[in-house]
Amino acid sequence: MSKEILIQIGDHETKVVITDQGRLDDFLIEVDHHQSILGNIYKGRVESILPSINGAFVNIGQPRNGFLYLTDAVNPLVEEDVSVPQKIINKIFKRGGRSSGGGDASKSPPLKVGQEILVQVVKDPFSNKGARLTTHISLAGRFVVYMPYESHHGVSKKIDEMDERKRLREVLKDFNFVRQGGFIVRTASLQKGKRELFRDARFLYKIWQQIVKLAEQKKAPALIYKEYDLIWKVVRDYFTEQVGSLIIDSNAEYEKIRKFVANLIGKTPVSKVHYYSGKDPLLEHKGVAQELEKIYDTHLALKSGAHLVIERTEGLTVVDVNSGRFKTKASPEEAAYMVNMEAAPEIARQLRLRDIGGIIVIDFIDMSRDSHKRKVLEALQQELTKDHAKSEVNKISQLGLVEMTRARTGKAIEAISFVECPYCDGRGKVKIS
Repeated sequence: MSKEILIQIGDHETKVVITDQGRLDDFLIEVDHHQSILGNIYKGRVESILPSINGAFVNIGQPRNGFLYLTDAVNPLVEEDVSVPQKIINKIFKRGGRSSGGGDASKSPPLKVGQEILVQVVKDPFSNKGARLTTHISLAGRFVVYMPYESHHGVSKKIDEMDERKRLREVLKDFNFVRQGGFIVRTASLQKGKRELFRDARFLYKIWQQIVKLAEQKKAPALIYKEYDLIWKVVRDYFTEQVGSLIIDSNAEYEKIRKFVANLIGKTPVSKVHYYSGKDPLLEHKGVAQELEKIYDTHLALKSGAHLVIERTEGLTVVDVNSGRFKTKASPEEAAYMVNMEAAPEIARQLRLRDIGGIIVIDFIDMSRDSHKRKVLEALQQELTKDHAKSEVNKISQLGLVEMTRARTGKAIEAISFVECPYCDGRGKVKIS
């Protein structure tokens, strides 16, 4: 019960802070001027097909057409699959008559210009690019993820205990109320009973039935399903048994959360939800506002006197580890190792807090011992296990660099909270008030 969720509702933004033992552990923000469409499902219309870049542009009713990789355009509502009656496919999705873009389109999934397809947003629009789309629809619940176009069930790889994996697979075998599709059991299902998983699965299946019905009625481009807001996602993904309390400063949202928790989790955890009515802003009252401001800083001091420099560029993010004011009587090798061991978990934490995605290059202080390099890498990877976003980390190179990637689904926290400075042609940024 060491974790606490704090939700501060402002006039134009909602901030969610998760603390662990009183220390800032995660941060989420939703602002009026940037409404995420991540997870939304649209009935789109194929505008063009470009086999040369293995993609298609789909009109989903947004300012920019979404981009769909042809390899992500394989499901029963794109291909004439016998698992879904053809008359239903024809009724819901109108077929176009021509392909476009050059190349041999016959080698790619049978998309046609003008064709109507059901797509889901997997990445928000970014910079001058439209949303990334997929036809592999998935609906996430608290304990399971429902995939209407998959034919298999599975268990999250993060659940590594063999007996528990076997138990959950047995539960999945009884999901016979679903006519089609598959389920993936989420990590939150660990030690959960059959009844809880069933309730979650039925809830998602009911949503899918509503989606199919609405898709049948609407004409492309049209929004078919809107992903829930930030507060719902917090209850679904973060309000675990490790959370001792959830505190929110809006009475209206407080009542809404209580209903969310009761319906999604159960009546007992409702007692963990509290309303804050104090005069001071909640995050200031809890002493995390000042620490929260640091996530926008380029330079970040470490307790030892060393510091990190985090710089974002158009193509990647660079993290530089500096010894700074760190002092020790140890050898240069041991000194480098000590600083890197302190920096590694903090880097992973900052990537999580700032929601930095894409390619990331970390410049650790040079070390010569393989054992030191291995332990620093393990420290980085251990902290990354706390992250909801997927990441891949390469070994430390001879230059002391670590190349890694972190899944980017939308704009980073900095991109949401800052705009380019109008006085220096984008060489600086201005905090949005």
